[in-house]
Amino acid sequence: MLKEFKEFAMRGNVVDMAVGIIIGASFGSIVTSAVSDVIMPPIGYMLGNVDFVNLFVVLKEGNVPAPYASLKAAKDAGAVSLNYGQFINTIINFMIVAFAIFMMIRGMNKLRKEPPPPVAADPTTMTCPRCLSTIPIKATRCAHCTSEL
Repeated sequence: MLKEFKEFAMRGNVVDMAVGIIIGASFGSIVTSAVSDVIMPPIGYMLGNVDFVNLFVVLKEGNVPAPYASLKAAKDAGAVSLNYGQFINTIINFMIVAFAIFMMIRGMNKLRKEPPPPVAADPTTMTCPRCLSTIPIKATRCAHCTSEL
């Protein structure tokens, strides 16, 4: 059984998948940072200094009564909240990752695409209708049977 597992684990597909998962996780953290640290602050600033992480609706107050200044304060008070700001961030993360994967697969498909077949050159010969010999296309008389073309 150990031998079979070793054969399975050392197959190219499994190793490639493991590398893809590791790179994907790293890429996911880069995208998360880009969204939360680079993309969302200017969008929040343009919308009137809105911090998307702190967009939430309190469904049930916690030990300390509402209002809560931030999502962290609401969680610390034990409030139950609907965190739609974090959901917006997650959707933007997904869109960026999906677009990056689309661009990568698109590039791979372009590399994989076969070159177009060569264009056929104009014919230089034709067949004589009388003797069926091959003769140059510009000929006015067949060289084999001397018939006029």
